[in-house]
Amino acid sequence: MERWHQQAIVYQIYPKSYCDTNGDGIGDLRGIINKLPYLQELGVNALWLSPCYPSPGDDNGYDIADYRDIGPEYGTLDDFKELLEKAKERGIRILLDLVVNHTSDEHKWFREARKSRDNPYRDYYIWRDPVDGHAPSDLKAAFGGSIWEFDETTGQYYLHLFSKKQPDLNWENPKVRREIADMINYWLDMGVAGFRCDVINNLAKDEDGNILFGDRLHSYLHQLHEEALGPHGALTIGETWGLTPAQALALTGEARGELTSTFQFEHLLLGRIDGDKWMPEPVDRTRYVDILAKWEDGLKDDSYPVLVMENHDQPRALSRFGDPENYPYESATMLGAMLYGMRGIAVIYQGQELGLPNPTFRTLDEYRDIETFNGYKELKETGLYTEQEILDRLQFGSRDCGRTPIPWATGEKGGFTTGTPWIKIQVDPGFTAEEQDKDERSVLNFYRRMLALRKSEPCLQDGEFKLLLNEGGTSVYTRTVGDEAVYVVSHFADGEAAMPACVPANGEVLLANYADRADSLRPYEVLWVKA
Repeated sequence: MERWHQQAIVYQIYPKSYCDTNGDGIGDLRGIINKLPYLQELGVNALWLSPCYPSPGDDNGYDIADYRDIGPEYGTLDDFKELLEKAKERGIRILLDLVVNHTSDEHKWFREARKSRDNPYRDYYIWRDPVDGHAPSDLKAAFGGSIWEFDETTGQYYLHLFSKKQPDLNWENPKVRREIADMINYWLDMGVAGFRCDVINNLAKDEDGNILFGDRLHSYLHQLHEEALGPHGALTIGETWGLTPAQALALTGEARGELTSTFQFEHLLLGRIDGDKWMPEPVDRTRYVDILAKWEDGLKDDSYPVLVMENHDQPRALSRFGDPENYPYESATMLGAMLYGMRGIAVIYQGQELGLPNPTFRTLDEYRDIETFNGYKELKETGLYTEQEILDRLQFGSRDCGRTPIPWATGEKGGFTTGTPWIKIQVDPGFTAEEQDKDERSVLNFYRRMLALRKSEPCLQDGEFKLLLNEGGTSVYTRTVGDEAVYVVSHFADGEAAMPACVPANGEVLLANYADRADSLRPYEVLWVKA
């Protein structure tokens, strides 16, 4: 593994909501090119672009109609090549989203496959005969309804773990695996540095559509590594919901020849009853830190964790885990410094560096997400909630909370577009990049200092992780190299607490979100102390 992988600071861009340069209300590649100076100053060295391929947009780009082109709303392939070149000049690599569990139903392969049972592309997808006149199994899709959709033309059902417009590919077919490997090489040869791999542990399935974790999955990933990823030294980060540290190691151990690393999302399930995103409950903050430490320890021997607290599928971390009303700066910076002091690949989602809270959606019409509309329908059908209670639950859990456009500047449209934004933009005083750039005590400038330290301080690059304390909202862990250590001290609460005795009183404060060092810990205080 190249060293840059281990020290990567990845910034996720949701292109549709980043920066619009042609006034159509949709972010584009030229907008990303224009913001490269901002990204370089932030301190990131890789950009992960959520899908910007041609797509009908049923799942906001995760339903891909052509793997080898750029969607016209985002620009052209030449624009993408220019982005690669100009990012490289600034020491920034580009990662794409690899979405190969499924395609759009408008992809050429599926349009051909559904023409007849003997079409050459038929076995690119998973088809089953009806069972007693019904679907082959009763499993439910992630976005609601059955995972099986009946096709009138050929009299069979096709499998879709997500939307019915996202038919699953048949990874048992060697032609599919060959097509995907060729497509990966196409982008890597162009200069792409790697991929975030969408729901990558879903590739292997049994006859009923159940997801399998085992030899077939490892075989598929190993083949992609041998035929494309490995020869290019590509960084691959797998989206792998529900795995244990041991299972993650089985996918990412250096000798395995499969993935570089995997996301873990266990801590992001907190604050939700049984993980249900529409069912809020108080966040167990001690458990939050325990989970992060469990993954640090579980992967320390042969893999590298991925540090993440927001993405395009999650509401804003400040609203979920912090206090946007009373301590927006303190809790946003504490959450960041507590996480990014750890060992691992740092992944920052656009707007996180501004400490953005959730936007306020007042009506169902303001949403755009298929999952949110299905969630509304399911909550409505229970008959248990009033209309306002349902809207409150959507506000808590909707993916759209993280998908609204970036507020670059003050004003109604936030400097995002001159046209009508594709989804509402929220521009709150103090939360724009323009304002925060000028304010030394802003989340943006805190992130700039934090990421610079992460790149320059040996303990934060290579140091061994050890959790010393985690109780009552206060946690302390160390990153140690030789005789030197950095203590990361966090107070994950809105009250005060005693300074832990294990923190060196005469240590050098490298980073802090309060202007002075006190004898006690204040609400959402964080310190990096070197001794």
